[in-house]
Amino acid sequence: MAMPDPISRFRLDGRNALVTGGRREIGRAIALGLAAQGARVVVHHTGSADESRDAETVVRDIEAGGGQAVAIGADFSVEGDAARLADRARDAFGSIDILVLNASIEIHEAWTDISDATFDRQVNVNLRATLILLQALAPAMAARGWGRIVTIGSVQQNTPSPVMLVYAGAKAMQHNWAINLARQLGPSGVTVNNLAPGLIRTARNVDQLAADGERMIARIPLGRAGRPDDLVGAALLLCSDAGSYINGANFFVDGGRHIGM
Repeated sequence: MAMPDPISRFRLDGRNALVTGGRREIGRAIALGLAAQGARVVVHHTGSADESRDAETVVRDIEAGGGQAVAIGADFSVEGDAARLADRARDAFGSIDILVLNASIEIHEAWTDISDATFDRQVNVNLRATLILLQALAPAMAARGWGRIVTIGSVQQNTPSPVMLVYAGAKAMQHNWAINLARQLGPSGVTVNNLAPGLIRTARNVDQLAADGERMIARIPLGRAGRPDDLVGAALLLCSDAGSYINGANFFVDGGRHIGM
C-alpha cells in the first residue's frame, strides 16, 4: 500500500489566485510559489511603467515554468480602481479562489506631522482597497464552498514604530478584520489568516538597514534579516488544502523578533 503523500495537499491545480502588490519582492515570491503549485495567478501592480515591466517579468517567469498568469494594473489610491481590479481578475480566469492582500504603503513621519493627504493615501491603499476586494471576491468563494484569504500584516501591528502611526494602525486593523471574517466565513469553507513579516530585505528597508541594520538584526533571535522567499512556505500552507484547518491565525515570519530580545 502506498503511503499517503501530505505534500500533495499543497497543490493548487485548478485554483485561481490574485496577489496584490505582486510585482516584486514579497508579492513576487508568493505569486511564483502559488504558480509553482499549479495556481493561475493574477499579478497586481499599480499601473506605472516601472511596475508594469516588473509585473510582466513575473508573468513571463511563471509562463516559462509552465504556469499561467496575467498582470493587471490598479492604483488603490484612485477611487474605483480596486473594484475594477476585482472585475478584471474575474474576467481573466472566471473566478478567484485565493486572495493574497499584500499591497501596502508606509509613510514615515512624526505623528504630529501627519497630514490629511498622507493619512488618506495610506488608509485608501492599506484598508479601503482591502475592504473593496474582500466585498467583491469573498462572497463568491463562500458560495462555492472553498476559498483562501491571506492578509499580509507586519510586526508593526504589535510593536508599532513611532514614525509609522498610520501604517502600523492600519496593519493592526487589518489583522482585526482577518479575525472577524474568519469567524464569519469559516462555516462556508473560506479561511482567513494573517501572515506578518518581520524585517525583510526589500527596497522599502534598504535605507533603514544601511543606517541601523546591526542594531535591528541584534533584536532577531535567528540573527539575520529575512528574504522575500522566507514567506513562501507559510503562504502556501495558508493558501492550500494543507492549511484547511487553520483559520483566524496570525503567523509571524520574523526570525523570532516578536518574542523580543
